[in-house]
Amino acid sequence: MKPRSPVSLLLIYACVFVFVIYAPSLLMVIFSFNDNIYTTFPLKGFTLNWYWQMVNQGQLLESLGHSLKVGVVVAILSTVIALVAAMALTRYRFSGKGPITVTSLIPLVVPYITLGLGLLILVRQVLDWKLSLFSIGAGHVLIATPFSMLVLMSRLEGFDKNLEEASRDLGENGWHTFWRVTLPLAWPGIVASLMLAFITSFDEYLISAFLSGNDTTLPVYIYSQLRFPQRLPATLALGSAILIFSFAFVLTAQMFLRRGVQGGKASAL
Repeated sequence: MKPRSPVSLLLIYACVFVFVIYAPSLLMVIFSFNDNIYTTFPLKGFTLNWYWQMVNQGQLLESLGHSLKVGVVVAILSTVIALVAAMALTRYRFSGKGPITVTSLIPLVVPYITLGLGLLILVRQVLDWKLSLFSIGAGHVLIATPFSMLVLMSRLEGFDKNLEEASRDLGENGWHTFWRVTLPLAWPGIVASLMLAFITSFDEYLISAFLSGNDTTLPVYIYSQLRFPQRLPATLALGSAILIFSFAFVLTAQMFLRRGVQGGKASAL
């Protein structure tokens, strides 16, 4: 019997890995169509009533609107901040560049429960802000900006810098070079950054739970509904819809990120 090739073993590992990661989410989608308020096997029957209940809940739609508003603002602010930072870190050499880069990415490794508690103390005790969508948005910008930075730094490192040098050699100043050369080339990365920052904000629960007041976002609303068994199926339907849209967002963002990069690959950071 011939031993399995490394490619076959890698394929088996990839299939098992994907199954372990997505099996819980697939169960949620399956139970969202179950004609029963309890998430147990065997399934009682197929129904779309839970999706109909989902779109007819006023508080749910209000929370959805809050998440959309915060997500759009966070996506724009995070991408603008990250683009400026990425330009500085990839185009210029200065002392302290390494520590600044590491410090900028710290929110990626700090536990969100610790970060949320610290932000709550800062907002209420130091700044004396009222908890609202504004405080939620500020917290989301903090955690979304590092993701945007990684995307944009990868994109800016991925295309030919000789094009920028050629623009400057032809007499263009730094602003015109950025506007006419860098920005068009970086545009796929910018779109990817906007989408990833939006979905990071839209899906975030812990930061929102710490910083929300009377206006709650969708993840906070979903968690609050888990106390009521009769509302669980509609919540599963909502979670399934969010899962599908999140997957589509991330996939589209990855397609934009890879568009136009040399060799079809963004360079490693």
